[in-house]
Amino acid sequence: MEVYEAIRTVLAVRTYRDKPVPSEIVRRIVEAARLTGSSRNGQPWHFIIVEDRETLKQLGTLARTGPYIAQAPLAIVVAMEKSVYAVSDASRAIQSMILTAWSEGVGSNWVGFGNLTEVKPLLGIPEQIDVLAILPFGYAAKVIGKGKKNRKSLNEIAHRERFDQSFN
Repeated sequence: MEVYEAIRTVLAVRTYRDKPVPSEIVRRIVEAARLTGSSRNGQPWHFIIVEDRETLKQLGTLARTGPYIAQAPLAIVVAMEKSVYAVSDASRAIQSMILTAWSEGVGSNWVGFGNLTEVKPLLGIPEQIDVLAILPFGYAAKVIGKGKKNRKSLNEIAHRERFDQSFN
């Protein structure tokens, strides 16, 4: 799948089939994150790959906005060293993972935005490292409409040269 097509069609997946994600796809997802650009090449990220069913259930309990993590066959916890650009860099890596997974037919969703300190002792994450998000991954349990998104028109959000000039 080409990049634009992945961006155009990706949708959040919150229900998953009971089917593991093959290890070569998991590796490609994590490698996409590793290869993502970062400010000053700081690479302040850490990725904890979780496939243990019991740990996934605990993550689903700890992430108030993502109880469906418990049903996913895989989750990647995105942690980051504390730095000025860490949130931006880790966010870029998250998008790379989500798009790479989608291009392989694997759905995902971003769960949480910080405030995941309870995850740290569960996964042995050091105190000086923050948890930004949990990304559950898996094959969608039901068909979702690829590319059918409710988005503002380009004319509403894009401007040419100045804010008050239409892009069109």
